[in-house]
Amino acid sequence: MKLTNKVAIVTGASQGIGKATAKALAEAGAKVVLAARHTDDLEEVKQEIESRGGEAAIAETDVTNLDQVEAMVQTALDKYGTIDILVNSAGLMPLSYMKNRHLEEWEKMVDVNLKGILKTVYAVLPTMIKNKSGHIVNMASIDGRVMYRGGAVYGATKAAIIALSEGLRMELSPDYNIRITSVEPGTVNTDLRESVTDKELLSDMDWGNGESKLEPEDIADSILYALTLPAHANVNEILLKPAGKQ
Repeated sequence: MKLTNKVAIVTGASQGIGKATAKALAEAGAKVVLAARHTDDLEEVKQEIESRGGEAAIAETDVTNLDQVEAMVQTALDKYGTIDILVNSAGLMPLSYMKNRHLEEWEKMVDVNLKGILKTVYAVLPTMIKNKSGHIVNMASIDGRVMYRGGAVYGATKAAIIALSEGLRMELSPDYNIRITSVEPGTVNTDLRESVTDKELLSDMDWGNGESKLEPEDIADSILYALTLPAHANVNEILLKPAGKQ
């Protein structure tokens, strides 16, 4: 299997893209540390992986809490001895109109979507730098490139992830052989948008009813492709849209 003996941490592994990615990596032979806030959901994912002959461990992790993020990394090191892959999939999407001033939600998106990645990268870098090897996959979005009404803050966090990934790649790839990939999906069939509380926006938006959507497994497959290329090749960005969308 392509990832045999590789050790991967996947944040946001309890649902959606993170869950699909964790299962795909385990299917490919990786030992996976499942990280998220909801351990009951993680236990279900772990059981699914183990029922198919895979190996997984659970790390209860809120990516906004540095102590928990460092404990997540220590779980991987204690159980498996190293870290080869980090997939940053934890994220929030409470869209809102700026005029409606949902400051707490804006700040939470920055804390989870962007600062959460900064914390996980901070925590894994010592191991990857020591090994002079590793692969970090950051979940961005097409919304980091194409803006729309109601998506200002969410899109800003995703644009920042794209820029952060480019900067990490420039600094870490030449000297330490650490590959960096940003993934920028279009519309995906997940429950991210269920966190929207802006009533005006909810009444205005069609929410993509009737449009084609990607499935979480489509994103997981693209991540697996990037991770399994030869060490001398790096997929810098993955821009993935439903077929038929411009």
